Amino acid sequence: MEIPSEVLIHNEQLGLKGSRGTVIRIADGYYEVNLRFGNNTHRVLLPVTSTILINAEPETVTAGSVEVER
Repeated sequence: MEIPSEVLIHNEQLGLKGSRGTVIRIADGYYEVNLRFGNNTHRVLLPVTSTILINAEPETVTAGSVEVER
């Protein structure tokens, strides 16, 4: 994942389920993200152990470009 990157954020502690945000940095066991609350954007530190980040843009996969090792 490139930094900065637009992501969907899942974090049970904050009740985030697919909230849009921007990853600014990954360090010391935390994701540093910009997250929108109401009309304001806040810098938030989310623990890596209890946070899921999904890249907002799907991967482009063309036929034959993915190999599965069996």
